[in-house]
Amino acid sequence: MLKPLAKDIWITEGPVVAIAGFHFGTRTAIIRLSTNGLFVWSPIPLDSELKSQVDALGPVRFIVAPNAGHRMFIGDWTDAYPNAHLYGPPHLMKIRPHLDWHGALKDAPEPGWSSDIDQVLVRGNLIDLETVFFHRSSGTVIFTDLIQHFDHTWFNGWRALIARLDFLTAPEAEVPRKFRLAFIKSRAARIAVKRILQWPIERVLMAHGEPVTRDGHEFVARRFRWLKV
Repeated sequence: MLKPLAKDIWITEGPVVAIAGFHFGTRTAIIRLSTNGLFVWSPIPLDSELKSQVDALGPVRFIVAPNAGHRMFIGDWTDAYPNAHLYGPPHLMKIRPHLDWHGALKDAPEPGWSSDIDQVLVRGNLIDLETVFFHRSSGTVIFTDLIQHFDHTWFNGWRALIARLDFLTAPEAEVPRKFRLAFIKSRAARIAVKRILQWPIERVLMAHGEPVTRDGHEFVARRFRWLKV
């Protein structure tokens, strides 16, 4: 079920998926643009109930995979909304070439959503290339995997140990250790984070972790203190 996060932005939870033996929850966000069209971030499976709720908000104009890892269910949405424009990171187009891609995500927002949403590519990471978005009217910054947080009881056995070492179950949300180590081009990462911190952030939405509804700018700055921006 769609739940409002702020004005013109809704979130909903999807199923738990297994990746390399670890289980992760899924989440999507729907943003209503000033044109009344909808921007769909990180699609989860689209069933009839969710589709009815989405259709009640407006027409789906853009479907966005923010990184290659969050691509599993974009086909559900492109089938249901064939006139929507599909965007993702450049390398994802090589992984899923059969999909009707409209364009690659860049450091600047597309004209269709630039009045409402800003974005930046966080480059220099060996694991993935993530696009971080900022919904201007609600002050919401949207991270996918670069910031994560799980309850300490979420993982079991040896996976719980790995998750703890990776900072996934730290007391607060953190940039996972594996992503920190994978930033082989730290200057590129610092440039991206500096741009993010220029946004007037009030809220923080993550694919994995509870949304932060206050003091968002301070929250993001603390998460990247290790990068020495």
